[in-house]
Amino acid sequence: VQLGESGGGLGQAGGSLRLSCAGSGFLFSSYAMNWWRQVPGKEREMVASISASGERTKYANSVQGRFTNSRDNDKNLVYLQMNELNPEDSAESYCTYGAGTGYRGQGTQVTVSS
Repeated sequence: VQLGESGGGLGQAGGSLRLSCAGSGFLFSSYAMNWWRQVPGKEREMVASISASGERTKYANSVQGRFTNSRDNDKNLVYLQMNELNPEDSAESYCTYGAGTGYRGQGTQVTVSS
């Protein structure tokens, strides 16, 4: 199993970034995909999840209305469009699949300047 995130970097408050996560080694289209973020010294937070088909999404209250989760099962990709960024969105972001599978990507750093 491999999960690989990309698209992080430096963003400005009020701006946008789009993260991507590529999955391989498992039947991508059969699993929900999740986005997490981690700030050193704080509990990790699941910010978004998307069902296997892509029909259902869930978001943390902290990102509801600003972030959009989508996926392309033909390409084994999941995306997190992050709009209206604020400095509190700065974190290492990573994806996981399913529930409790134990695999995660290497993460991508998101840094939002005010």
